[in-house]
Amino acid sequence: MNRRTFAQSIAGGALLSAADAQPAGRKTNFYLFDYFYLRQGSQGTRLNEFLSSIMPITVKNTQAVGVFTSIVAPRQPLTLMISGFSSLEEIDAAGLRMSRDEAFRRASEKLESASEPAYDRSDRVLLRATNFSPDIVPLKEKPKTPRVFELRVYHSPTYRQLGFLHERFAGPETAIFHRSGIFPILYADTMIGTNMPNQTYFMPFESLAAREKAWDAFSADPEWQKVRADSVARGGEIVADQNIMLLKATGYSPIQ
Repeated sequence: MNRRTFAQSIAGGALLSAADAQPAGRKTNFYLFDYFYLRQGSQGTRLNEFLSSIMPITVKNTQAVGVFTSIVAPRQPLTLMISGFSSLEEIDAAGLRMSRDEAFRRASEKLESASEPAYDRSDRVLLRATNFSPDIVPLKEKPKTPRVFELRVYHSPTYRQLGFLHERFAGPETAIFHRSGIFPILYADTMIGTNMPNQTYFMPFESLAAREKAWDAFSADPEWQKVRADSVARGGEIVADQNIMLLKATGYSPIQ
């Protein structure tokens, strides 16, 4: 990213932050998404053993946490860890606390001592929750049948168009989602990452069949068709491209 692009990115983020000030009392304002890209073989097993072993430490240092493996993704296998925080300062403090924790140090040394790395590469993305994003609340009981989670990342050509996307989600679109059977548990904008500006949203479904039924109902909804046409007339194609993943929670993930 060159200096001009970086400056434009910061300016765009500032404009959005003014329009999307976080409501008082929000528990989770920021998220880290850690993507681990794996080879076929034992990498996934060893990485999950590591993440499972540090989960008690992780839970103590985050507002929300979940670990997911890919069902369908642009590159597979993939493990995604989502960590929620109340502030940027909390992210920094959590990293320091974990690095000083003896259990974390031992688990890290064990992971790194293997002849093969635990993953081929990783990407970390910092996101800020939108003002219309709910807080993630883990279920009181683990579902009898594992849920399917869908992650969508929508790229807008400009921050102005991302603002239109915010208005659409905060207004009629989420209401149409809900009556169609789609219940996102997170909406967030990328602060540091790739393909910016973009918005991420994350939603569970009871099954792949339930997901297909819900999206079919949404696509056929007359109000949605009108909302989309009005949106295009006002701001053009505010979503230039989208990245979609289907995931399942690991057995040790607090978010199920």
